[in-house]
Amino acid sequence: MLSNTRRLFRLVATIVLTGLVALPALATPEDEEASWDVMNPPGPGKTAAIDVSSGTWMNVDISPDGQTLVFDLLGDIFTMPASGGTATQITEGMAWDMQPRFSPDGSQIAFTSDRAGGNNIWIMNADGSEPQQVTNESFRLLNNPEWAPDGDYIVARKHFTGSRSLGSGEMWLYHVSGGSGLQLTEKPNDQQDVNDPSFSPDGRYLYFDQDTTPGPYFEYNKDSTSGIYSIKRLDRETGKIDTYVSGVGGAIKPVPSPDGQWLAFVRRVDYATHLFLKNIETGEEIDLYDSLERDMQEIWAIHGVYSNFTWTPDSDELIFWAGGKIHRIAIDSGEVSEIPFRVKKDMELREALHRDFDPAPESFHTRMLRFARVSPDGSQVVFEALGKLWLRDLPNGEPRRLT
Repeated sequence: MLSNTRRLFRLVATIVLTGLVALPALATPEDEEASWDVMNPPGPGKTAAIDVSSGTWMNVDISPDGQTLVFDLLGDIFTMPASGGTATQITEGMAWDMQPRFSPDGSQIAFTSDRAGGNNIWIMNADGSEPQQVTNESFRLLNNPEWAPDGDYIVARKHFTGSRSLGSGEMWLYHVSGGSGLQLTEKPNDQQDVNDPSFSPDGRYLYFDQDTTPGPYFEYNKDSTSGIYSIKRLDRETGKIDTYVSGVGGAIKPVPSPDGQWLAFVRRVDYATHLFLKNIETGEEIDLYDSLERDMQEIWAIHGVYSNFTWTPDSDELIFWAGGKIHRIAIDSGEVSEIPFRVKKDMELREALHRDFDPAPESFHTRMLRFARVSPDGSQVVFEALGKLWLRDLPNGEPRRLT
């Protein structure tokens, strides 16, 4: 029985190697696995005590009454007084929660979470209670939610992968109760990215940023001085999309002020990332702050080209993250002050899966044979493995290295 099995295996291997047939994978009940639970993954777990007053790539927003900040850190979401202090954790667990945004009435927070298996848009009460899933994508995953001014809808960036790249994005609109959504923009191609949606205060315009380098392909070693990204503006009444801010250093992360007077955005100046203002009425552009962290214009930044920042409700100040801290800047004087925060939490961890192996055994089975060609008389096959050419007599010969 064993001998027959071996002969059958050799015959199948020879057929596959000669390229005569492709065999489908056969599923068995033993191969089927239970659905992955993001909140309760397998493996040994432990907790780590976190006590920090700085963070990396933090997204921040402020409540409509100006009293409360919400931000993300290490995959959880926190609130604290707008003046700073010890933060209150409102999401927890193994899921990665990020990009919180207060609803227009301040009663809810929209956020991005992978708690259902992949990045989707969720909403919860402002205290973190009653989380509800808004979108239910399993492939075209979503992130960076932004509330419409009426509070009934949320726009988010939907991700589209390409055949040779990390893909591009489109803006889709969803009712807070869920549903399949409404497409607002069409990706320019499969490889140049689109990000960072934001509504004008009256809801008529949707701003976003887009890689507008020449050609339909992702370009490596892009030149930020000549400009990589531009800010686009969709007129929701006419359906027309215009380039609203572009030029030297590019333009990303559009954030309109609540009074409709200004558009805050980010631009590269030489090798530094600056915070700019554009007067919507006059078109004047003002370089407001020159010490942001490095933006991500040169790469695929599918979660946003810079972390989310926000205006205060009176349109007098901007609140943003840079240098590990949360800051506020007055647009009239340019005066900058730090908003101190402290995060104390027990962070749940899982050990990474790893296996011990010998990196240099004397012999091993190759797992990738390429460019197999059978001789005209069918007696031999030549193929490439491990960067070398090998010759084998058919059907049962031992491979011999040629090069």
